[in-house]
Amino acid sequence: MVQPALRLDTARRPPAATLGAYLRLTKPRVIELLLVTAVPPMLLAHQGLPPWWLIAAVVVGGALAAGGANAINCWIERDRDRLMRRTHGRPLPAGEIPPAHALAFGIACNAVAFVLLAGVVNLLAAALTLSATLFYVFVYTVWLKPRTVHNIVIGGAAGAVPALVGWAAVRGELAAPAWVLFAVVFMWTPAHFWALALRYRDDYAAAGIPMLPVVRGTEETVRQIAGYAMLTVALTFALTATAAVGRVYAVCVAALGVAFVLQALALRRDPSPARAMRFFLSSNVYLMLVFVAVAVDALVS
Repeated sequence: MVQPALRLDTARRPPAATLGAYLRLTKPRVIELLLVTAVPPMLLAHQGLPPWWLIAAVVVGGALAAGGANAINCWIERDRDRLMRRTHGRPLPAGEIPPAHALAFGIACNAVAFVLLAGVVNLLAAALTLSATLFYVFVYTVWLKPRTVHNIVIGGAAGAVPALVGWAAVRGELAAPAWVLFAVVFMWTPAHFWALALRYRDDYAAAGIPMLPVVRGTEETVRQIAGYAMLTVALTFALTATAAVGRVYAVCVAALGVAFVLQALALRRDPSPARAMRFFLSSNVYLMLVFVAVAVDALVS
């Protein structure tokens, strides 16, 4: 078991180190993926390139909200993070930031994001963004994650909201294409996250978190990963039924879908930690390229 990290004297830390700790608290890699799923729906809704200021507002507001939500998540999970090798070096378990400061930072980021999006974009985009934070913090982190094996299946809805935000930012309302993209991210999330949980199964077990590999075992996990991968690919094709995208998108998601499913089946044959991590990383690339295909199709159609 990982031992709790020693508390540091934060008053003596260089300012650059403190700023770096706050940046890590926001989980920048997670933010990047969320923004990738927010901007292409804007191009799809506009059927071209929206005004630069609108894209900038969504990107900045979305980054602030996602970063703030991640900071609050780290504050809630700081004790569990100390028990996991993957997370015990995060700023709060490592004593780099006082917990109260981390919580205040997360709340402030979301407050600024809401004001920015409501004032520059529209109230629907702001409300959707805030709802994602509240769902992620209270429904997923506080309620689902420590209690049920279905935590990431339901909790994945929070990470799918940026697709709705991007569409709402342009149209001021929601429509079928936005909901299909939401469903794509929602269905992709379990397969993506369970691969990571496979790699760090012992960590989740030590922290008492009922992730699927801990509760149901490796064989059931890789079976479900393959199933969710297939459902995700099917949903990418559902977007073509809305007539919002054309042939470029269809060809791209067909090729990407074949590769994604083949990787999931390879993981089922060889459920090793190394293969699970490869699938986890490649699933990030898959989702990013699906949304890039949405953007390209909107620009060339």
